[in-house]
Amino acid sequence: MGAWLSMWLTIGAVVIWAYFTLKLTSQEQIILLVFLSFWVYYAVKVARSFFWLLWGKEMIKIDEASLTYKKSIKKYGRAVPYYLENIKKMAMSVPEERSMQRVWEASPWIRGGERIEFEYNGKMIRFGRKLNEKDAKLLFQLVTKRIEERLKKIKD
Repeated sequence: MGAWLSMWLTIGAVVIWAYFTLKLTSQEQIILLVFLSFWVYYAVKVARSFFWLLWGKEMIKIDEASLTYKKSIKKYGRAVPYYLENIKKMAMSVPEERSMQRVWEASPWIRGGERIEFEYNGKMIRFGRKLNEKDAKLLFQLVTKRIEERLKKIKD
């Protein structure tokens, strides 16, 4: 993944060098600017995926009132609370063994592959990135058990 990112950045550097150094027609300049706009978009996506692979982690905290979820790269990230009484339809999703989705999610430039999901105020919230099936089941059981315990305490 690091080599892929390095090559991508090298390509961008060469194109930027060419834009400012070579004598180009206005049509060629427009083509390079369009190319660079797409290049920047994908450079950011690939860099974020690379940093996620190096330092990324998900943090889940279940307290008396909420499930707090944070996607963090090193210490950067935002914790979002989800109030337990609004969490509906907790489910686990594991793609089939030989499916296109499984191949796509296993690729290194994809940050996704979330295995656990729930509905929160009409919106699907997903977490558990790139977990194998065994770990996803364990996490799913733990999270659902804790949420049920907390909801029981709230009702009592």
